[in-house]
Amino acid sequence: MPSDRFHEIASILDEAIDTRVSPAATIEVGRVDGTAWRHAAGRLTYADDSPPATLDTVFDLASLTKVIATTSLTMRAVERGRLELSAPVSNYLPNWRGPERASVTISDLLEHASGLTAHLPFFRDHQGRIEFEAAICTLPLEYAPRSQSIYSDLGFILLGFILSDIAKTPLDDLWRELSDELTLGDLRYRPPRSWRPRVAPTEVDPWRGRLIQGEVHDENGWALGGVAGHTGLFGTAAAVGRFARAVLTTIDHPTPLGAPDISRRFRTKSTVSRSSRALGWDTMLPTSSCGQQLSRAAIGHTGFTGTSLWIDPEKNFYVVLLTNRVYPTRANEAVLDLRPTIHNRVSELLGSEH
Repeated sequence: MPSDRFHEIASILDEAIDTRVSPAATIEVGRVDGTAWRHAAGRLTYADDSPPATLDTVFDLASLTKVIATTSLTMRAVERGRLELSAPVSNYLPNWRGPERASVTISDLLEHASGLTAHLPFFRDHQGRIEFEAAICTLPLEYAPRSQSIYSDLGFILLGFILSDIAKTPLDDLWRELSDELTLGDLRYRPPRSWRPRVAPTEVDPWRGRLIQGEVHDENGWALGGVAGHTGLFGTAAAVGRFARAVLTTIDHPTPLGAPDISRRFRTKSTVSRSSRALGWDTMLPTSSCGQQLSRAAIGHTGFTGTSLWIDPEKNFYVVLLTNRVYPTRANEAVLDLRPTIHNRVSELLGSEH
C-alpha cells in the first residue's frame, strides 16, 4: 500500500523506539473501506538479539478489552433484549445491595459513574470470580452515583460477570463467538502457546516473580484467570483495525455488533457533570490521548500496557497504536506524549479527505 505520505509518522514512531518510549510498536491507520497504512518498529525487547516487531506481533491490549469485548458484548445483549441499560445492577448481581447502591444501573457501570473506586489490588487477597464479586459488591462507594465519573476497572469486572451470567456462557467463549462473526482473526483472551514467540513481553512483574509474556499483565486480570471484563484481550494491530472498521460500518449499517441506532446510543456522551465518557467509550477531549484535531464525534480508549484505539466517524478514519511501553517496567510513561503527536499527524493527513 502507498506509504510515502506517512513517512513523517513512521519517522516519529521509529524515533520513539530509539528513545525507548517502548521496545516495540505497531500502527494501523484506515477508513471504513480498508487499511490506509501499517508500520512496525523496534524489537520485542531492548536486547540486540530480540526478534523484530512485525505486523504479526501480538500485544496485551489491556483496557482496550473494555471497549472491544465488554462494550461490544453489552451492545449485543441490549439489542437482543437480554440486558437493560437502565436496569439496576442489583437485578443481575444479588450481592450488590444497600441503599447507596440501589440506584446504580448498567449504564452507570459503562459510564464509570457508579460510585466505585478506580482500582484496588484485590489480587493480593482474592482469587476467582466468587471472591472478587463479593469484595467489589460490598466495597463502600467512593462518591454518590452519577455525581461524577471516575474511571474504574471494578465496574467493568462486574459487567464481565453479568454478561457471562445472562448468556450462561464464559466471557471468553462469548467473545470468541462475536469475533468469529466479525472475522477479526488474532484477537482473543488467553493466547495459545503457539502465539508466544510473537507476543510482545510486558513487565518484569515482582508479584509473579517473572517476565510476563503471553499472560495478562494486569494482576487482577491474572487472579481472575486471564479472562475479565476490564482486561485480558491479546491481538495484532490488523485485528484491532478490523474491529475499528466494523465499528465504523455499524454507524450506517447493521453488523454483528448491532444496528446503527444502538451504535449511536453507545457513542453518545454521558450527561454526568464533567465526564468525557460515553457507554464504554471515551470521547474526544483536546487534552486526551487523541490529540487536538479529531472531531467531537471521535471515540476511543487506551490500555495501560501502551495500547490505544481512536475512531473518528465524522472524518472517517481510525488509528490503532500498540506498544509494550511497560517493558521492563511500568514507570516508563513517555507514550503519553507520543499518542497525541501521532493522532494529530494522522488527522492532518486524512482529516480533510473524508
